[in-house]
Amino acid sequence: MSRRRTDTGVEEGSHGSEALRWRSTTVVCVRKGGHVALGADGQISMGNTIMKARAAKVRTLAGGRLIGGFAGSAADGLTLFELLEAKLESVGGNFVRAAVELAKDWRQDRRYRRLEALMIVADRERTLLLSGTGDVIEPDDGIVAIGSGGNYALAAARALARHSSLDARALVAESLRIAGEICVFTNLEHTILELGASP
Repeated sequence: MSRRRTDTGVEEGSHGSEALRWRSTTVVCVRKGGHVALGADGQISMGNTIMKARAAKVRTLAGGRLIGGFAGSAADGLTLFELLEAKLESVGGNFVRAAVELAKDWRQDRRYRRLEALMIVADRERTLLLSGTGDVIEPDDGIVAIGSGGNYALAAARALARHSSLDARALVAESLRIAGEICVFTNLEHTILELGASP
């Protein structure tokens, strides 16, 4: 049976029935006023069924120097976190170099090509989006979002950043709330992590 991806990322067979697949999420990162906040909702969906409401999709990395979040397969996202930490150790803690090396392996190494996730990782100075196609993208305005509700959260965060005095954490929280009111694969259970400015 042939398969295709719908615009929500769910694989469908040629007869239109959905394969049972873990669905995406919303992750958003905002850098403002010397602080960076990264948050995600907690919903895990399988097909059209909500399987879990309070999953943790963001975590601290490298002994608290980085914060990261993923959208996509939970197992693949956790594997990518482990690979990034290993890269950081191998390059002496250089965040950008480790991210580039991870993206390169993710695209070229046949062991990792099937990892289905997107990542946002940030330290006190930079925010990077990583993908399996070799992308390492630093947003111009310090705001980036991924996942099924990512575009909603991104639009909300940009508008709020321009027209409100909310700090980074509050921008993330409100953007996730707005995305959760629109995207069926995003709920209102949030986990938000922060890093302050360099001492």
